[in-house]
Amino acid sequence: MSAKDPDSWMWERARALLDQADRMHLQVFQRSGRRRRPAWVPPADVFETAREVWIVVALPGVAEARVEIAADGARVSISGERRVAASFRAASVKRMEIPLGRFERALELPVPCSAIARERLSAGLLFVALRKRA
Repeated sequence: MSAKDPDSWMWERARALLDQADRMHLQVFQRSGRRRRPAWVPPADVFETAREVWIVVALPGVAEARVEIAADGARVSISGERRVAASFRAASVKRMEIPLGRFERALELPVPCSAIARERLSAGLLFVALRKRA
């Protein structure tokens, strides 16, 4: 389909609106019983290959030691915290656009997965590969 095809545009726009609604829902309706509510919800991409489901999450400035990943077969949850760099803790903030504080992102997986195969944090992106169930 061409970029000017109305059907293509309509579905792309609908998907973008659903993604935005998902993020807003996560930010507004938190599960009860949590000690600390997340301050932000990072954007994520989900890819499926023949053997794995890949989750890619944008985590700018987040230290690897501050990231927690949990998977239960049908869902994956990624949480953690972005802190102010030690060199800026005594500085006066003039503008802050990069999200700061606790974050959480929970995603339904497109197919059941058995385990986290591998993970890495590189250039501000978290890559998580989950093995599909046989």
